[in-house]
Formats: sequence, structure tokens, C-alpha cells
Amino acid sequence: METHVWHYDGRSGERRMPAIVPTPDQRHFLLEGDGAEPGPYAFADLTPHGSSHHERAFGLKGRPGWRITFLEFPPAEIAVQLPKGARYGRWIDRFGLWRSVGVLAILAALVVAVTLKLPPLLARMIPQSMEQRMGRLLVGNLGGYACTTPQGDAALKALAARLRQKEGVEIHVVQAPMINAVAFPGGQVVLFDGLIQSAKSPDEVAGVLGHELGHVAHRDGMESLIRQYGLGLLFGGFDSNVGGYGNALLNARYSRKAESGADGYAIGSLQAADISPMPTAALFARLAKEDERPGNAGLMLNYLSSHPLSSSREQRFAASVRKGARYTPALSAAQWQALRTMCAESPPRQSIF
Repeated sequence: METHVWHYDGRSGERRMPAIVPTPDQRHFLLEGDGAEPGPYAFADLTPHGSSHHERAFGLKGRPGWRITFLEFPPAEIAVQLPKGARYGRWIDRFGLWRSVGVLAILAALVVAVTLKLPPLLARMIPQSMEQRMGRLLVGNLGGYACTTPQGDAALKALAARLRQKEGVEIHVVQAPMINAVAFPGGQVVLFDGLIQSAKSPDEVAGVLGHELGHVAHRDGMESLIRQYGLGLLFGGFDSNVGGYGNALLNARYSRKAESGADGYAIGSLQAADISPMPTAALFARLAKEDERPGNAGLMLNYLSSHPLSSSREQRFAASVRKGARYTPALSAAQWQALRTMCAESPPRQSIF
């Protein structure tokens, strides 16, 4: 039984209805009858028309307007030679749906891995001298708000020494009511006076300072900037956006891993200095509770937004208390008083608000 197709040759505009006849090699076909150009034509040169696999119309490569349309489903010996229509897209059809899904899943995993792993790798590749310059520029932007007195500076130095402050790390107290502390790149740590005034003991300040020193040791600040600004941070001219980078660090939310690492560093520093971790746990609990009171949200927001408080963190500091340990206050009463009053006794040249 002959199989007929509607046929346009792309030249005359006349529709013909020849019979399509496969050649003995099954790779070509002829169009016989009704004045059609007989060919032969290669099945491989046919191109499906339309996006539906139900359509049975085909064009011919290199012959614009040339078309054949089957009037009914073609017999098996012809159907197996016809090209399949695009179902999902050219390259997906070429590789297969599930194989393509697998490739896309692998690519997505690689993108996630690069996104997560590249910032810490780049942070560790940046020379210390470059990071220290960045840190000095950022803290220099706060220089007009810095507090300093001989007694306060000595108390801060004594506290840093108990926490075994590493060489190259600088700690500053800045006049601002915000309850916050931040570790800038290059070993620059800033304690806001609002945090010191809200603390009930120097041990609480020691816990927060130990946490920030942990971020310094792990270079989390540099990693955070790279994560937010990408390679533009390194090649775009750091000096032109010092204020933007500083604000980004003030509001930075580190990963749970980074926060946990900094907490672990703080607990280790407190233990090594024989300072009880319990007051730090109490500080966390009190900050979370006070934040619920009207009028305190603005002050608490800075710390809560950048340092996630959770019962597990309180419990971790509380659980690190060693039974039978002989803890001593982080500072003497005189030193603690000097630290608490250093901003009042040396008002900064500018107000941060």
C-alpha cells in the first residue's frame, strides 16, 4: 500500500500529493507521482515542523519552503527513519531528559560549593599587609568617635592580655549607645560603649571580646566582605567605599559555623584566662529578654541582627563552666571603673549619631 504525503516544493506554491517510497538502503526516499521532484532525499535531512511530537510535517535542510506532511501515521519502515521533534529543547533532547537533569544537578552542586568555599579561600589568600591596610582604613573612619584615657586604655590592655591577644591585634572603644562589637579585617576590633555600659561585669565584656577575637583569628570579617562584594572588593579600589564596607561589617551576619567557631574561641580564651563563661551566658540571656521590652529595640537591634542569640549559645557557655574551677574577675574594680568611664571622661571629637 502506497503512502501519500502533502508536498510543497518551496518554489511553485502548488500543493502536490506524491507517494513517499523508501529506497533499498532505507536511508533515503523518493517522491513519486503528481509532478513532484522525485529526489532521492535523505531522511537525515528532514527537519520536524512545530514543537509537538504529534505533528508529522517535515521540512528539508537547505530547501526553504520545501515540506511534506503525512496524512496519517506513517508505516513502521518510514516512521523509524523520521527525525523526532524537539520535546524539551535541543541539547536536552540530545542528551536525554534524566541525563540532563543529572548534569544540571552536578552543575548546581558545583555552583553552591564554589559560592560557599571560594570566599574563605580568597580571604586566606589576601596578604596580611593588604588586610591590615583595609582594617586601618575602616577603623580610621571611626577615629573621631574613639574614646581614650590613660586608665581606660590600661584596663583595655590588661583585659586583652588576659585573653592572650595576639600580636598585631588592636582593640578600640567607640562612643556609641549601640550594644555591639565588631571585628574588622586586619586585626581591628571595636567595642561600642553601649555594650560596656550594658554589661554587669568585666567578665561579660571579656566573653564578647573573646568572641570578636575569634572572628579575627578565623579572618571572618575579610571572608564576609568577599562574600558580599566579590572580587570587586579586591580590584575595584577599596578606598572609594570605606563607609559602605564598614556598614556591611557592622550588620554582617556570619554563618552558623563562623559564629560557633568564634564562640568556641571565646570559651577557650576565657578558660585559659580563668574567667568564668557563666556571665557571658547571662549576658546573652539578658540581651534577648531586654530586647522584648518597649524602647530597647533600637539599642539591641545591632547586636541581635549581627550576632544571633539562641538558647543553645547560652547553654554552651554555661556548660563550659568547670566544676571546682577558681575563676577570677576579668578586671579589678578600679580597672572596670576606668573602662566604663573612659568615654565619659574623654568625650570623642564627634558624635556617631
